[in-house]
Amino acid sequence: MRITNLRPMLWTKDLQGSIDFYTQILEFTLDESNDDWGWASLHKDDVNIMLALPNEHTPFDKPTFTGTIYLNTDDVDYWWEKLKDKVKVCYDIEDFEYDMREFAFYDNNGYLLQYGTEIK
Repeated sequence: MRITNLRPMLWTKDLQGSIDFYTQILEFTLDESNDDWGWASLHKDDVNIMLALPNEHTPFDKPTFTGTIYLNTDDVDYWWEKLKDKVKVCYDIEDFEYDMREFAFYDNNGYLLQYGTEIK
């Protein structure tokens, strides 16, 4: 059987602040939210994410994701110019030997996101 989609759920202590960051800064669209559940679903083009308040079953002080969320884009330079002064940058835009042009930044919760375009 196929797996048809990967949609990360990012925990946050500030659901509305996270919705605002992803919609106002990263140009995602809010598809649905539910204050009673403390949950929201968003998308940008073919990328989907969910945001949620932590549940009572798991302790949550801050994001502890140990990797990055990597988003491929067809124009990484557009995103660099748009975001570089609005986000906390991890590393500036750069061409890498593995044929990717990319940069990395932190969202409002501290999750590390990378945007990259393949160098042809």
